Amino acid sequence: MKIIVLGTRGIPNILGGVETHCEELYPRVVSLGHEVTIITRKPYVVNPQIKSYKGTHLRPIYAPKVKSFEAIIHTFLGVLYAGIKRPDILHIHAIGPMLMTPLARLLGLKVVVTNHGPDYDRQKWGKVAKRVLKLGEYFGTKFAHKVIVISEVINNILKEKYHRTDGHLIYNGVTLPKLSNKDDYIKSLGLTKKKYIIGVGRFVEEKGFSDLIKAYSQISTDVKLVLVGDTDHNTLYSKTLKENAKNAGVVLTGFIRGEKLNQIYSHALLFCMPSYHEGLPIALLEAMSYNLNVLVSNIPANLEVPLKETDFFDVGIISDLTKKLKNKIEAPNMRNFTKIISNRYNWNLIAKQYIALVSKN
Repeated sequence: MKIIVLGTRGIPNILGGVETHCEELYPRVVSLGHEVTIITRKPYVVNPQIKSYKGTHLRPIYAPKVKSFEAIIHTFLGVLYAGIKRPDILHIHAIGPMLMTPLARLLGLKVVVTNHGPDYDRQKWGKVAKRVLKLGEYFGTKFAHKVIVISEVINNILKEKYHRTDGHLIYNGVTLPKLSNKDDYIKSLGLTKKKYIIGVGRFVEEKGFSDLIKAYSQISTDVKLVLVGDTDHNTLYSKTLKENAKNAGVVLTGFIRGEKLNQIYSHALLFCMPSYHEGLPIALLEAMSYNLNVLVSNIPANLEVPLKETDFFDVGIISDLTKKLKNKIEAPNMRNFTKIISNRYNWNLIAKQYIALVSKN
């Protein structure tokens, strides 16, 4: 089976939930005997000479690095490319790119879409962009041959809004890691094992890092706060966030992968995710794969992950976040999420579920 993939900036080592999803899923799909071409966005391709990754073919196509037009223009060009190449499946990820589903159908392509969440709920989008994203969700849900969702929360949205009751739930996944024994990287940041909290994600409003910085600033502790990530497009918000972080003594690592990220996760005391919006957060699953203690906002997507009541705080309420953060710091708790990860968020299992679904007529 030949599959062309659209909707991701690209792989490997590119920041983003959809990007991580594709980087983990499609090499496994290839290992199961299928051919996968991932259409990437040229502004994010670090080395244009790299034409493949773990068996997947990488095909960079033009995209303007402009927040409001990047995904739509790139997807339009990608659909035309798929129309020429005639794959067995065109798989479109995320509701913005899903706007091009009717075009793909007009070209006679079999279209599968994955809804990673209602992106129009994100604070960064203006009114026009939100309408376009909602239209993308509508077109993808109405016109795709098959719809995949990454959480039951998203599935319920599609049932209620569009009466599409045949959505297929396939979770995001995570790979159980080998914890790092090294600490040279964290030492270079001035960190000590089990004496820091981490937040991981893109520096955009809906991730809630401003709330985390405010809450952390109200606690008297020698435990440090570390924010792992950055932004794709510099904005007033991201610049202000970085300034506030530095003023509060927060450590900023930028976007890191590999051994550096492994060390950060391996030696952390606590993982905190104060998001206002998520589909099914891969960063949370990664933290769980390291058996970290976690504290996350009580948004529907997070509540779907099997955690304890004490692992949640009221989203957007700084006082509650401060209180729960203080409790977690003062009473560290070892966790073991290995069984949950192996049985529910296992990429090898997910790849088999995916192939079983898309290969059906």
